[in-house]
Amino acid sequence: MTLFYYNPVFQEHVTGDHPENGERIRAVVRHLSFVGLDASCRRPSWQPASVERLCYAHTLKHVEYVQQFATNGGGFIEEDTVVSEKSYEVARLAVGAVCDAVERVVRGEDKNAFCLVRPPGHHAMPEHAMGFCLFNNVAVGARVATRELGAERVLIVDIDVHHGNGTQAIFWEDPRVAYFSIHGSPLYPETGSATEIGAGAGIGTNLNVPIRQGTTREELLKVFERELKSFANDFKPQLVLVSAGFDAHKDNPVGSLGLETHDYQAITRALLDVANEHADGKLVSVLEGGYNPHALSDCVTVHLEELLEEN
Repeated sequence: MTLFYYNPVFQEHVTGDHPENGERIRAVVRHLSFVGLDASCRRPSWQPASVERLCYAHTLKHVEYVQQFATNGGGFIEEDTVVSEKSYEVARLAVGAVCDAVERVVRGEDKNAFCLVRPPGHHAMPEHAMGFCLFNNVAVGARVATRELGAERVLIVDIDVHHGNGTQAIFWEDPRVAYFSIHGSPLYPETGSATEIGAGAGIGTNLNVPIRQGTTREELLKVFERELKSFANDFKPQLVLVSAGFDAHKDNPVGSLGLETHDYQAITRALLDVANEHADGKLVSVLEGGYNPHALSDCVTVHLEELLEEN
């Protein structure tokens, strides 16, 4: 079955009227329940990520700073990112969900997983929070796969409209983790050019596909499928992780590339094709952006439907 990770505790990361607020995933949970998809998934219990695992992607100084900032009552930890009193524990639980999903999928207990978690993670840098993100969920999950589970090649595919600068930075020189990002350009965080290909042992394991405003949906999907297939054929991943941002949707208020809800069905199908071709179907998808609750609910629904079709 498809694993599904959600816990009401994620609402305790309180951000007020910030775009990244709890209503985003409350709306998704309500909709999945209404259409009955939640009952089709397996919902495991899991533990928060340990500090040791957080340090697979972050400095201990950063981890301790987030903890202390939350303990002291929170506020804006940087210009875009809100922390509340419970945010540190909530963020550890979000990372823990991804780690648990990776363990179960790599070991063959289940074929794929979707983690409906917050706060998101792909902007979180090794040494600081950024862009609504405290800890890099997918990055820690990838390192669990390579450091604990014997994976030699993990592919992260980032479909968020914003480039995942934190994920790119963490794996910039790591040949075991490849990073593929398709994103709007120019757009926050003003990184992700096609010339950014990694460094040292990681040269060639980083591929950015920036998409200009005005690109048609049809062309975007064509480019995504072509470039992803080629990149995966070269890298031959044993596990696929997805930074599943749905903010390229036409109704998203923070960045958009004009995609329709059903386009995410085609995107998910392309992701699954890569996982089936190279990784025995092993795929873990993790929520990133998407800030219109209605559009996000619809996009997650078609995404999850495709994951479930594999089972």
